[in-house]
Amino acid sequence: MKWALVVGASGDIGEKIVLDLAKAGWSLYLHANTGGKRVSKLIDLFRVEYPKQDFLQISTDFNDLKQVENIASQLFTLDALIFAQGTTSYGLFSQSTYANTAKIMQMQVLSPLRLIQLLESKLAKNGYGRIIFLGSVYGGSGSAMEVAYSTAKGALSAFTNAYSKEVASLGITVNVIAPGAVDTKMNSAFSDSQKSAIDNQIPMGRFAVPSEISYWISTVLDEKAGYLTGQTIYVTGGWLK
Repeated sequence: MKWALVVGASGDIGEKIVLDLAKAGWSLYLHANTGGKRVSKLIDLFRVEYPKQDFLQISTDFNDLKQVENIASQLFTLDALIFAQGTTSYGLFSQSTYANTAKIMQMQVLSPLRLIQLLESKLAKNGYGRIIFLGSVYGGSGSAMEVAYSTAKGALSAFTNAYSKEVASLGITVNVIAPGAVDTKMNSAFSDSQKSAIDNQIPMGRFAVPSEISYWISTVLDEKAGYLTGQTIYVTGGWLK
């Protein structure tokens, strides 16, 4: 039985990822920070529906490095590490605070990279290891008014390019799934007219739904995807990238 840690399991995409993985037979560590109640309900559901699998909750603030480092001692085995957490803020970079930029970088780049250092040996143990980041099309194209967020997502792709070369011989693959516009709570700040304007820019003519992103997570986790590494896969409906 394979084990995956899903960071950000309480988000809209994270929740769909864990639903799909549980159905596929994975045992899961489900991480959340402020969304702990949502994760607890998922675990209660999974324990009834999938009694032969195990499901454990991990509560950690990814802005607190000590908390992140403590995760390693809570995992007894691990085959896949999926980072689905994230947040953004809107505004001109010249008017944003250093603290805001530091928070985005800590949560989405620095803490994940530190956790990978601590978990590399566990991921390599069975000759099958998967590290997957949920990135963004903005990591490749950049977005005005979301400079820090775009920088963080771009850094994940750069890290993936480099680190994948170090761990390929260990059987570990490292990839980024980079969505475009997805119908999630994070994008709920858009008005109907703003969403419509974005729809008109997307060749597919609409926002993605979380299941269309989770599908690519499951695909990269497949054992037959073991030759895919160091890649950023853009799932954008043809938009921007």
